[in-house]
Amino acid sequence: MGRAERRRAQPRGGRRGAPGGRRSSAAAGHTGIRRLFTWKKIVGTFFGLCLLGMGAFVVLYMVIDIPEGNADAKRQGNVYKYSDGTIMARSGFNREVVDLANVSKPVQRAFVAAENKTFYKDAGVDLKGTARGLFNTLSGKGAQGGSTITQQYVKNYYLTQDRTVTRKLKELVISLKLDREKSKDHILAGYINTSYYGRGAYGIQAAAQAYYRVDAEDLTVEQGAYLAALLQAPSQYDWAVATEDGRKLVRNRWNYVLDNMVEEDWLDRSERSGMTFPVPKEPKGAPGMAGQTGYLVDAADAALKKQLVADGTAEDAGQADALVDAGGWTLTLNIDKKKQAALEKAVRARLTDRLDPKEREVDADVQAGAVSVNPKTGAVVAMYGGVDYLKHFTNNATRADYQPASTFKPVILAAAVEERAETQDGVPITASTLYDGTSERPVVDGGREVGFAPENEDDGNYGDITVQTAMNKSVNSVFAQMGIDVGMEKVMETAGKLGMDAEDLQAVPAQTLGSMGASPLEMAGVYATLDNHGRKTTPTIIKSAEHRVRTVTLPDAIGEQVISREAADTVTSVLTGVVDDGTARAAVRDNPLRDGQQVAGKTGTSDDNKSAWFTGYTPDLVTSVGLFGEDDEPPHKQVQMYGAGGEERVNGGGFPAQIWAAYTFGVTKETSEFDLETNQGAAVEPPSTPSATQSPSQTPSQEPATEEPTTAPPSQTPSQTPPTQPPSQTPTTQPPTQPPTDPPTFELPGDPDDPEQQQQQQQQQRQE
Repeated sequence: MGRAERRRAQPRGGRRGAPGGRRSSAAAGHTGIRRLFTWKKIVGTFFGLCLLGMGAFVVLYMVIDIPEGNADAKRQGNVYKYSDGTIMARSGFNREVVDLANVSKPVQRAFVAAENKTFYKDAGVDLKGTARGLFNTLSGKGAQGGSTITQQYVKNYYLTQDRTVTRKLKELVISLKLDREKSKDHILAGYINTSYYGRGAYGIQAAAQAYYRVDAEDLTVEQGAYLAALLQAPSQYDWAVATEDGRKLVRNRWNYVLDNMVEEDWLDRSERSGMTFPVPKEPKGAPGMAGQTGYLVDAADAALKKQLVADGTAEDAGQADALVDAGGWTLTLNIDKKKQAALEKAVRARLTDRLDPKEREVDADVQAGAVSVNPKTGAVVAMYGGVDYLKHFTNNATRADYQPASTFKPVILAAAVEERAETQDGVPITASTLYDGTSERPVVDGGREVGFAPENEDDGNYGDITVQTAMNKSVNSVFAQMGIDVGMEKVMETAGKLGMDAEDLQAVPAQTLGSMGASPLEMAGVYATLDNHGRKTTPTIIKSAEHRVRTVTLPDAIGEQVISREAADTVTSVLTGVVDDGTARAAVRDNPLRDGQQVAGKTGTSDDNKSAWFTGYTPDLVTSVGLFGEDDEPPHKQVQMYGAGGEERVNGGGFPAQIWAAYTFGVTKETSEFDLETNQGAAVEPPSTPSATQSPSQTPSQEPATEEPTTAPPSQTPSQTPPTQPPSQTPTTQPPTQPPTDPPTFELPGDPDDPEQQQQQQQQQRQE
């Protein structure tokens, strides 16, 4: 018997021989899995699926033909309507097809370098990029990327921008066929003539005119590289309206395009090193978009594009641009025709008619922006974007590059009430809580100075004052300390809840001065949420959006309760004091058109007078008005507005409050009062005495002042009698100079944000 036979004849033991001559269940199960998943079966299945996929692809290739250009490629305009259904505007398409021979070879290659370096060598598709796009589409991740120039041209001209597996497969097949049947020059010409470049420009000829005022044949390599870079994100990369980050990104992409050209030997390295970024010219508005129309149309388009990305219809901003600008939309806006006309009239009468650039150069640098919102629905019923869309492209109503200044102070108070915050001495923060209003008083936290000591407007000192008075007078030192008492993280969190874009803002004490950027649209939303008793109210310009092949569901502008009604109503109550006894009283309280209407609001003036604001509201209407100093000459830097309109200083209680009052009281039909659930603030019966608390800056060794406050400057000794001083002098404590039977008096320094007090000070100084 051989060795093999003897081994087979031996009884099996150990792991091979289970008791009773049967294998264990675990071994049996393991063997069963092996039988089911053998390497032969796995490999066979893989190759079978590959063959099946190849067969399916062959069928698709045979079935799918190159179609005619789609309807979107032939383009139709959008229609824009007022809220009552009447036509506001129609948009057309700015496109002129040019032969590739009219575009220089270096500019052609710039587009190839930007989008598809292997264009002249590949078969029209990028299988890896397409597979990634299919996977992202199936998994809901959205962004695709990796498409060749041929694929992008097919998507633009033969198909649609829809994000579906079917469309992606069609794109793949048609791209392969097109690459076999047409020349690379034909495909490249189609690509640069059908792509969207922003500014309403379709195709390279329209883009060359829109950005550089030249024909496509006259574009330099630098200019061509910029236009090629634009295609990735036309809205984000338009130099005229791009953010600082957007400008950095497009400059980086411009460098990327030129570096790729050098790498492919399409551009000499020495020539590349001498190139400078070609800053585009200022945009020109399209015909029919004069006045406020262009601003309204742009704002509606921007809102629609944002929604298309939010609901997944578009993968990114670039595709949203293409979907909206492809046309076929009928957009009904929330804009009320009568209120829109009234707002334009108010700005003209209270501001632009008073500006005379020939007499005062600074008058040419004043820009106005305003947004009016229905707080119960969130509808943007009126918007003022600038003097004329054809003259000033940037929409001042939606720009967020200027400081909102003291209009941010109500957010701090809202956070204090919402969080039931306390002062450094453990006293609850209410409208009657006392704070030290001394200018440049160091802000403290737990007995330590935090390195922040803001100056009050014109360095005014107020001594111990209530929160209500501090809001009325817009006292920086009080709200800086309150921000620390609440916690700056909580303050910024509340700002975000109310509607500010506070996600990327640092929670630092300087933010209490409103040092971040904000737009009138944004601030109108914040105050609308306060007016709506703490329910999130998002300003919404689009009433409905209709399209022949797609539907868009707009989100509800009224959201959930983001802060308590008590907190919102308390802020509203306090803000009535700003109107009745604060910085807005001259323009609003004493306005003959007011007719008893209850109003809440807040002024704001940046310390360098580059911006001035008034955001105010009635129970039925919220309107934010901002004035911005912008150099009339490119590159349009922020500038100061001192002396504009013949005023020594442009402040929130001046032109902005006057515009607000002329508009609001002009469109208000019936007087109304706020329905407030609070026992604090100027709108309710005040308590008999303010909350007893030390100001945070006082030390235990200090004794409470018993002398009569006066307006004597700090350098005077207590023995001096108070001379006659302007209201802006610093209050100090002095012994009483009147008989004890006379009632004490207390006079706060004037607030420079209040034009009435400013005029009184000037008159008094002239008399002296």
